[in-house]
Amino acid sequence: MDPFMGEAISEARLGVENRDGGPFGAVIVCNGAIVGRGHNKVIGTNDPTAHAEINAIREACKNLGKFDLSDCSLYTTCEPCPMCYAAIHWARITDVYYGCDRYDAAHIGFDDKILYDILPRQDDLASVKLTQLERDSCLEVFKLYEMDEKRTLY
Repeated sequence: MDPFMGEAISEARLGVENRDGGPFGAVIVCNGAIVGRGHNKVIGTNDPTAHAEINAIREACKNLGKFDLSDCSLYTTCEPCPMCYAAIHWARITDVYYGCDRYDAAHIGFDDKILYDILPRQDDLASVKLTQLERDSCLEVFKLYEMDEKRTLY
């Protein structure tokens, strides 16, 4: 398994175990080292913008003391939603590695279809290279979340 995706999966698992939000984890990597990490904390913080990718971007920017993360890569357990994709764009991250896709997320209750319909050209933007990686491993934490009968749906 890719070690950075493994760290993103660990973040997602932590979020599921703490019931902070959905099964989403992310890490930001710069020069071979993790400089930011995060998991979904929408429920834990009552903040609908507290997605894994945004939390990881915030931490990386704080740790590096800069807003331009063009020399970094992002590893995330799921294809970024439109909000996170926009944050990735503004952070100038050009390489994103994701596990599950938007259809996997919709299957467990995170359906952003309306946003993809409103913003149909996201896939056409050349500024961010999206590469799917370790989908089966990421699906394991999705299943863990789906099996939790005490999870808060949102």
